Amino acid sequence: MGKKLKKAGFWIRRRSRLPVLVAGSFVVLLLLFNEETSLRQNIEYEKEIGRLESEIKLNLDSAEYYRSHREAIELGRSDLEHLAREQFKMKRPGEDIYILEGE
Repeated sequence: MGKKLKKAGFWIRRRSRLPVLVAGSFVVLLLLFNEETSLRQNIEYEKEIGRLESEIKLNLDSAEYYRSHREAIELGRSDLEHLAREQFKMKRPGEDIYILEGE
């Protein structure tokens, strides 16, 4: 049994590419832990990109909302009155206002 193990060990040492394995391991470690290409930093960048994309979408929705209000004001007086009464809680004499707060 000892002879077979000795032969197997010799065969593994002869066939192994230790320098290639060391160099490959070094490259993998360099890619994972290098400051410019680290896996952790790439994950943080992906999170930031997602956050910024959602912020862009929110700002585009907000811009569309204000654009529609501006167009409504430019088009007519009744829309201006409706917007002013709704937004600034203005009322006509003898009129009651009910304010409902959402969740």
